[in-house]
Amino acid sequence: MPMSTRPGCQRGILAGVCGLAIGLVRSSAGAAEFSADLPDPPALPDMPPVPAADFDPLQGMDVNGRIPRVPLPDDIPHPERWRYVPEGRIKPGNVLDRFMVSSFIAPIVYYEEAVGAGGGISLTDIDFREQRRQEFAGIYAARTTLGQEDYGVIWQRWLDHRDLPGGGVATEERSWVRVQLSYDNTLTDRFYGLGAETRSGDETSYSDRSEVLGVLLQSSVPHAGDDWVVVAGTHAEHHRLGSGHVSGWPSTEQIYPALVADGDDRQSVWLTAAVRYDTRDSQTNPYRGGLIEAGIDAQPWSREEGQPGVDSGEIWHVNGSYALPLPGLLHSGGDANEENPPTDVLAIGGFITWADGDLPFWELPSLGGANTLRGYIGGRWTDRAAWHLALEYRLWVIPRGMRLTDSIRIERFGVAPFVEVGSVADNLTQLETSAKHESYGLSFRAELERTAIFRFDVGWSAEGVAFNLAYGLSF
Repeated sequence: MPMSTRPGCQRGILAGVCGLAIGLVRSSAGAAEFSADLPDPPALPDMPPVPAADFDPLQGMDVNGRIPRVPLPDDIPHPERWRYVPEGRIKPGNVLDRFMVSSFIAPIVYYEEAVGAGGGISLTDIDFREQRRQEFAGIYAARTTLGQEDYGVIWQRWLDHRDLPGGGVATEERSWVRVQLSYDNTLTDRFYGLGAETRSGDETSYSDRSEVLGVLLQSSVPHAGDDWVVVAGTHAEHHRLGSGHVSGWPSTEQIYPALVADGDDRQSVWLTAAVRYDTRDSQTNPYRGGLIEAGIDAQPWSREEGQPGVDSGEIWHVNGSYALPLPGLLHSGGDANEENPPTDVLAIGGFITWADGDLPFWELPSLGGANTLRGYIGGRWTDRAAWHLALEYRLWVIPRGMRLTDSIRIERFGVAPFVEVGSVADNLTQLETSAKHESYGLSFRAELERTAIFRFDVGWSAEGVAFNLAYGLSF
């Protein structure tokens, strides 16, 4: 998973697995919304965490999954932006004891003709080291019969975290530090050429063996939960390209030898910086508010093996979104003393991104896949500049979900019709006249907690139907 915050598509066949890991990073913040407009609930008596033998999976929750609001300490700023986790979601014990409550072990099984049959495992622990859900750790590993490999480790810690006197914890989800290490040997990255006029018949493929090591910091300033958020980080990566494995289509190096030669055996260091003005009530699943962000991913040093000199370049982005709560179409919307009441939302989001300097083709802005133009295959449109705009109507169909065991439940189910439009071009000035591409579809969603959403998207476009399984919202 890229360490940067710029908009765009994740690469590799296990991008969805990596997205799941980071999505579960986000889910550790819990499922509660604090509303400053509602009356304060009655104070709760001091209740220390219960020992493992006496663990009650419903402590702080109703039987149907409803979470009553609890008071926060008076010194917590912007309480509506802190996520509350009831004591019943902080199960003690090791990874196996906490399975499907705060630890998740998922098998990875897939097949594609170009890469063979694959298998592996993804382990996600959103209460790593039993820090009362302040730390996350994830690991994934998979390999196919034809040699595709994906391995990675991710660790994250929240910087503003409180134990509550009545039990449970509250976390301000805007401030955290993350470290990532990954190795991927991807056999089937697809490339259609540069520009908005490429055809589906222009498909080529290439393989990419890469290592990435990075650290990323995000923090609200000057106080926890404030409107201003800053992002800073760095990562180093090494990529080696090879022939593609998609039968019936040429290898990218045959059609674009100069692009592949320029992007092969690249070692580079990246610096990330962004500033965001953010009035949303949640970073990962907002019901109200908006954001505007500007940022840069700068590559001050990049070296191609065997070539003299050092290359450099930057990728800039400006993005924004807005969430407007609507009356529930198929539910009552919960009650005034409920955390995370079912809330339907009309959301709009978009971005503009562009590249400067000498960058390999696989780093350039692209559209298509799980997060942009979802009716197209991942990376379908690529060039040095891109823009994208999306509109979603996010509504809950089953607002109370279902209970699977005493400790395991799905909070709610929903759908989200969406429409999207976007384009790519060689530079910013050409974006206005470049060919526009549209997609529309329906996203099916299951929410474990407010910030833990699985989605299955069906998207239609001029080139047919595409399916994407992903974690978290697309914007």
